[in-house]
Formats: sequence, C-alpha cells, structure tokens
Amino acid sequence: MKHSLMIALLSSTVMLTACGGDKPAETRAETSAVKATAPSEQTEIRIVGSSTVYPFSTKVAQEYKNKTGQNVVVESTGSGGGHKLFCDGNDMSTPDITNSSRRQKSSELKKCKANGVGGVVEVKIGYDGIVIANSRSTEAMPLTLKQIYMAFAKDVPVSDTDCTMQANPYTLWSDIDPTMPKTKIEAFGPPPTSGTRDAFVEVAMEGGAKQVACLAEMKNSDGKMFKNIAHTLREDGYWIDSGENDNAIVQTLVNTPTAIGIFGYSFLDQNGDKIRGAFVDGAEPTFENIASGAYPISRSLFFYIKKSHVAQKSVIKDFALEFTDEGTWGPGGYLEEIGLVPLPDAQRVKYRAAVENMTPYSQ
Repeated sequence: MKHSLMIALLSSTVMLTACGGDKPAETRAETSAVKATAPSEQTEIRIVGSSTVYPFSTKVAQEYKNKTGQNVVVESTGSGGGHKLFCDGNDMSTPDITNSSRRQKSSELKKCKANGVGGVVEVKIGYDGIVIANSRSTEAMPLTLKQIYMAFAKDVPVSDTDCTMQANPYTLWSDIDPTMPKTKIEAFGPPPTSGTRDAFVEVAMEGGAKQVACLAEMKNSDGKMFKNIAHTLREDGYWIDSGENDNAIVQTLVNTPTAIGIFGYSFLDQNGDKIRGAFVDGAEPTFENIASGAYPISRSLFFYIKKSHVAQKSVIKDFALEFTDEGTWGPGGYLEEIGLVPLPDAQRVKYRAAVENMTPYSQ
C-alpha cells in the first residue's frame, strides 16, 4: 500500500551515527542527491521524544534538509523521556523540540518553568490510533474495551456488581469470555516512559473499566480510586514492557503468533503483510475510522518548541513551518502518506498560527 511504500523509502534514507564520546546514537536525515545550498546557520536542530511521532518528524527532517541543507537530529526517547530532557534547562545543549504522543502534563510544564524554560510552544500535528495487533498467521481476535481492561488490569472486581477487588485471575482469553480463544493472555506493550502507554491506559483501560457497572459507579463517587484501578497494569508476566522500539514488537508478534502487541497505527500500516489490527468495540483500526472517531482508541500527537532557543537558532522556526505546511501535514500531504491522520482545517489554522507567532501555551 502507499503508506508502506513511503515508510520503506523513508527508512532507506535514514543513517544512524554516533556523535562522539559517550553520546547516544542519533538519527540524521540525509541530504538529497543534489545538495541544496547550505544555510548560513549550521547549528543542528535537536529533537527528542515519542517513538510514534518519530517517523513523521524524521520525514519532515529529511524533506527540510533536502531543501536547505540544515542538519536535524531526531532521537526516539519516548514521550516521557523527551519531556524530561526538554525541560532539564534552557541551555543550548538541551533539546530544541520534543515530540509527544500525548499532551504535555502539567507537572512537566511546571518543571520546564522551574528550570527556566519559559515560553513553550505547543503544536498538535494530527491523530493516531493505538492498535492491538497479532500475527497474520493466526486468527483475528475482536475485542471490547471491557475485555481489554479485564485482561490487563492488575486488580479486577469479583463481578460486575461487586467491586471487591482481587488480583487479576485471568490467564487465558477464554477465562474472560468462553467464546474467546483458549490461548494465554500475553501482550507486548510500551513501557511507562511511552506516550503510547499513557494513552492506552487513559483511553482503552479507563474506557473498559467504565463498562464494569460497579466501577462506573465508583468513578462518580471516588474518581481517584477509580483512576488508580483503571490505570494500573498487571505485573505478573501477562503484560510485558517491550521498550520504545515498535518495530521490535512487530517482529516479536511474528515469532509469537498467540501474543498481541500494542503500538501506533502507522506501524500496523507499515507491517500489514505481517500483522493485523483487532476490531475494538466493532470498529477496525483504519485511517478512515481513526479520522472519524469511530475507532475508540485514538489520541492526538504533538511537538513542543523551546521558544527561547528560536532567538539563537532561527532554523527551529523554519523547520516547524515546514512541518505545519499544508503540503506536509494537510490532507494529501506527505505525512498522510506515511500514516498521519490530519487535523480538521480549523485546528491546522490554529496551530500554524502558533508556529508563525511563536505563541507560548498555558494549561
């Protein structure tokens, strides 16, 4: 499919390099065959953060370098790790931009301000679905949000009407529902530093918990306890934290056909010949269903700009303008070709203006 082709072409143009000493390997977008005139300002733009936003940011970095010759370094650290690095200080050695597959938390914005990072510009770039997938070598497994909660929560109620909590007793999918396969519950998912993990517990786990009658009542009477119950994943080996490399999860599913994996839609689109996405509450994880809201596990994607760095590195704003160009993030743009679901027109106008004016946001 066209999305897969674009990802393949992108992957072939990315080179991993080590930037000396003890610095981690970094991903750089290569120049085109005919290099553009180098800009007068050659300071690298440094971007960290979400593994889900990483392919989109890397594609824009490639296109921007092809046009300008400007180096852009993109590192996949996870959303939480990216916000930590971004908010560590205002020094020019800290990242200029952080990608995030969730909105920046109020605690992270407070840390930024406490460390002298004032003027953070928020840019929502589009939507993504969180996919629950398994190998194409085995049968598809339709799921409900309630079944997802019952499979992966650390503690579950003894019944729909009795919220006496017990350690999750389910080991087979058929333990939850006898119509489901008699196979081990085994999920390879993102770690706590991942925005995909945050979105999964906030949307899928919480959404499933609300379908349990006594937990829905608890949400109204004791929201803090409800959130703790809904957001705490089991730690007994049936959920396996698998790092920030979503491509590694895909390969694990190929090698373990009875397991499922959790990651962003673009990785399903890229690997549709190997894995399939589960229908959730009757909706398939497709581009159209994510865009319309029919698919129930979707989230917004963002990047954040350190405005104070723009005064010393004007190319940061130029890069953000490339990212928010209609030919990039709009309908039919080159990011849609690799799996980004575009924002509605009004939101694209809003966030484009935030970039043009470098308008800091507040929560």
